[in-house]
Amino acid sequence: MTTFTWTIPQMDRLTSDGFVITVNYNVVAVDGTYTVSTYGQVNFAQQSGQTYIPYADLTEAEVIGWVQNSVNNEEGVTLQNQIEPTLQTQINVLKNPVIAPGVPWSA
Repeated sequence: MTTFTWTIPQMDRLTSDGFVITVNYNVVAVDGTYTVSTYGQVNFAQQSGQTYIPYADLTEAEVIGWVQNSVNNEEGVTLQNQIEPTLQTQINVLKNPVIAPGVPWSA
C-alpha cells in the first residue's frame, strides 16, 4: 500500500498583510522499498470581501489542504487527484518494469 506524504517547505506572503501568494509543496509516495516524489508551486490571489486566517495562525495541515484542493487545470480536477495517481503509476512501473536493460548474449 502506498503512503503519500505532503509537506510545505516554503511559502511567500505579502508583507503588508501576511496574505500567502505562493506555496511550494513536496509529495513523497512510498510503497515498501519503492519511493517516488514530486514538487511544485501553487499561486493564490486575494479576493475582495474574503476573510483570511492570519499568517501567524496558519498550520502546515491547513496549507496542505489548500494545495491539495487547488484546481489548476481546465477539467476542474484537484491537484491531489492529479498528483497521487501519477505517483502511484510511477511506483507501479518500478514494481513491474515494462522496460529492461541488457543484451541477450550476456548472462
